[in-house]
Amino acid sequence: MDTLKRNYNPVTLEIAKELERIVGEKFVIYGDQEKLETFSHDEISEAEYAHMPEIAVRPTTVEEIAAIMKLANRTNVPVTPRGAGSGLSGGAVPIYGGIVLSVDRMNKIIEIDRDNMMITVEPGVVTNEINDFVKDSGLFYAGYPMSLETCYIGGNVAENAGGGKAIKYGVTGRYVTGMEVVTPVGEIIQLGGKLVKDVTGYNLIQLMVGSEGTLGIFTKITLKLIPLPKSSVDLLCLFETAEDAIAAVPKIMTTGGIIPTAIEFMDKTSVQAACEYLNETIPYQEAGAMLLITVDGASVAQVEQEYNAIGELCLDTGATEVYVADNFTTSERIWKVRRNIAEAFKVISPHQSLEDIVVPIAAIPKMVCGLGKLSKKYDCSIPCYGHAGDGNLHATPVMNPKWSLEKWRKIRPELLTEMYNLTAELGGAISGEHGIGHKRKKEMSLFVSQCYIDILRSIKLAFDPKNILNPGKIIDA
Repeated sequence: MDTLKRNYNPVTLEIAKELERIVGEKFVIYGDQEKLETFSHDEISEAEYAHMPEIAVRPTTVEEIAAIMKLANRTNVPVTPRGAGSGLSGGAVPIYGGIVLSVDRMNKIIEIDRDNMMITVEPGVVTNEINDFVKDSGLFYAGYPMSLETCYIGGNVAENAGGGKAIKYGVTGRYVTGMEVVTPVGEIIQLGGKLVKDVTGYNLIQLMVGSEGTLGIFTKITLKLIPLPKSSVDLLCLFETAEDAIAAVPKIMTTGGIIPTAIEFMDKTSVQAACEYLNETIPYQEAGAMLLITVDGASVAQVEQEYNAIGELCLDTGATEVYVADNFTTSERIWKVRRNIAEAFKVISPHQSLEDIVVPIAAIPKMVCGLGKLSKKYDCSIPCYGHAGDGNLHATPVMNPKWSLEKWRKIRPELLTEMYNLTAELGGAISGEHGIGHKRKKEMSLFVSQCYIDILRSIKLAFDPKNILNPGKIIDA
């Protein structure tokens, strides 16, 4: 990192003044370390992944962003784009200092096209606001992640974020049909539009989706909407052990003949942590593990038939109880527990490593079994929860409270390497939705070949020959 940092120039007072001329003095933060600290980290708790920027800018137009990128190229100063800062891979952290470009002021819903079932938004729109805006039209945006109440749509697109409904509806990339992008050299390009089918040249939209802010800065995003389901029901299925619960998932997916909207897995440790964090008491939180299953559809009768079939299947495969949540209040109570697990563990211990491994659905039981063995081997808790229906598990090694911080820092890399190796052996990948950023960059070689990495590097340098935009993320260019 130090070698590359010397290749960039510092932000001078002259550069700061030029940025003030571009976006306005009020929207530039320079020389105020307390305010800049906000932009030095994302939601990763470990301080080692943080780094201070030299300056932060908050533009509102595509022309301003283009001007900032041209200035950065001319002066050789790195730029790190940033949304809500809710990421978990260090992707929005300015590891080489320079400029943080925040899109928080670009928060307008530009157009809703009901006839084409499309919506066009700016990148700083909070994801949850999209569905609040379109629900009266009988439509909804289905690609949202779990942190929909805090994250920005621009960050979702940059990470190709997924969520609880990805089994049935897919992840963010399925719904992006068009975008306006500022390239790393400051050019403004239009990609796609409101077309459902388009094979005019390379699919640059899907290249941009999941590129983690390394290939361009999104300034407008067009999303496909779909009809809002008329009915939705949640099942909370209790199991004696995590192994029993997770073993039921492949059977639900392959033998029931029904595609659930969501299948979320929560082990006992995760549920209890979230309940304590929320000051919530549920009579069944002592279960060894739970599956939270959502079924939705076009009619109450269809949904009732499907959730009854899935409930019976769960009972046949080892569930001790199946509770039905068929109203908003009860469903929200259960989902609130699931959504707050990550926050709960941050309170329990700041010394943890929230991971994002993903394996084929049929390999989920072996993965959970392997995590149990690693927990015993390293004498530390590895609570596990996540989107079991698509194989995406948030296994979270937590420091044993008896250890010193030095011991944790020594053991954590060894434990993670074994976890990653097991994931690779089962045909999995290092990240399902959180991205690589700079947190997981060193472990990329465990999952992909050097040829693959070289191709990524070639693409990066074709877009960004001076490596100005979000350098040090995903790969070293």
